[in-house]
Amino acid sequence: MIRLPRPAVAILSLGLAPLALAGCGPVHRAAEVATGFVSHQLCSAAFVSGLDPEAFYAEGVAPTLGPVKGMVGHRVDREHRAVTSTFIGVESQAVYRGPYGCLVLRGPEPPAEPVAQVQPAPPLLPAIAGPDLVEPGDPALKAALDRAFEEPSAPHRGTKAVVIVRDGRVIAERYAPGYGIDTPQIGWSMTKSVTNALIGILVRQGKVSVDGPAPIAAWADPGDPRHAITIDNLLRMTSGLDIGQSLTSSATDAFDPSARMVYAERDMAGFAERAPLRFAPGSQWNYTNGNTLLLSRIVRDNAGGTAASTLAFARRELFDKLGMEHATLEFDATGTPIGSSHMLASARDWARFGLLFLNDGVVGGERLLPEGWVDYSARPTPHSEAYGYGAGFWTNRGKGEGARYRIATGIPADSFMARGAYGQYVAIVPSQRLVVVRLGMSFAGRTDVETIGRLIADVAALTAHKGE
Repeated sequence: MIRLPRPAVAILSLGLAPLALAGCGPVHRAAEVATGFVSHQLCSAAFVSGLDPEAFYAEGVAPTLGPVKGMVGHRVDREHRAVTSTFIGVESQAVYRGPYGCLVLRGPEPPAEPVAQVQPAPPLLPAIAGPDLVEPGDPALKAALDRAFEEPSAPHRGTKAVVIVRDGRVIAERYAPGYGIDTPQIGWSMTKSVTNALIGILVRQGKVSVDGPAPIAAWADPGDPRHAITIDNLLRMTSGLDIGQSLTSSATDAFDPSARMVYAERDMAGFAERAPLRFAPGSQWNYTNGNTLLLSRIVRDNAGGTAASTLAFARRELFDKLGMEHATLEFDATGTPIGSSHMLASARDWARFGLLFLNDGVVGGERLLPEGWVDYSARPTPHSEAYGYGAGFWTNRGKGEGARYRIATGIPADSFMARGAYGQYVAIVPSQRLVVVRLGMSFAGRTDVETIGRLIADVAALTAHKGE
């Protein structure tokens, strides 16, 4: 997950606002992170998702800014499709770039690359629903959705979309006001699971291998200790790179190199590849966006080397075959997808993605992912037991604390999931032939885990009651 809560609080609490105004070192850079975060997320919400930017700011951005939210300004320019954010004299601007989503400008805007207008082939995945909202026919299923959307007095749950798919068909869905079947929503770190799929496609095509040195030119010298890092290490968050962390929330996140990489760097993977080793590859688990951005660069390099060729590859080999019609993968200024955190898609599209992994990487009789790739992705990573992480997915397989906790909430032991900050989930439950998507804006600890756990438990109980 990527989290950037309270970046402004960190700066203010240290009493360093005057230094930021003077453009002084780490404080100025932290303010760039804060304003980059605000401008990018508002730009994506307004121009990719089509949401009311002020409503999104109030619910999805302001809670991350704490008591200084009144000091962080923003301006939405609809004519030029841009958003500017300011904080203690530091300004960042994000611009909408059509099929490439939004980009925080650091230096000149890269030239627009035309995307080939190719009529996609009919999707291999059969339709999962008709054009209309699928209302639950069973009162118990309706009650389950009611519980997922109800707002207790505290903490705020913020559910925006739920889609439940069983045996390949939507059996129930619901959306919050202002959201609908076609609304693209930010996946945050669910995007890492999409990057996993793109890497898997390249493995099937014989272009890369998860074993052996990762194809990072800067590490090509066998004398470089980073030369030993593999794609498997990058997928499993065991690269050992000293590139900060993207897992937990604290007041110092704006100073974390992982956050700087995403919100204040022009070349995100370039920033990551310069990081030194902190641990020997494979010896420690550390969840950081830098690992996935390096995988994103590998995808780009093997898909033609440009944003246009990479987007065409993602559409041709993944999105179109799954029928994901409302997916927007965002890119940095060098044409590398921000594959750690920045893909938006409708809830039904996220469900279609989950079905790829429920069905062992096969869609409509065509194998998209290598044989064994799904089990590889859900296999627990050593040293991640406290959280339960696989290879680009969170997993309940294994006996670690993280898996035990999620199982206790109602998510079965064979499950694995794409998971993003603030309560984004695509839960894949093979034993139930079930995919459950939950999207929202939750800022209160484990509330989102318990919400989707209860939802899955409700659906499983309903199935058992019917004797299915």
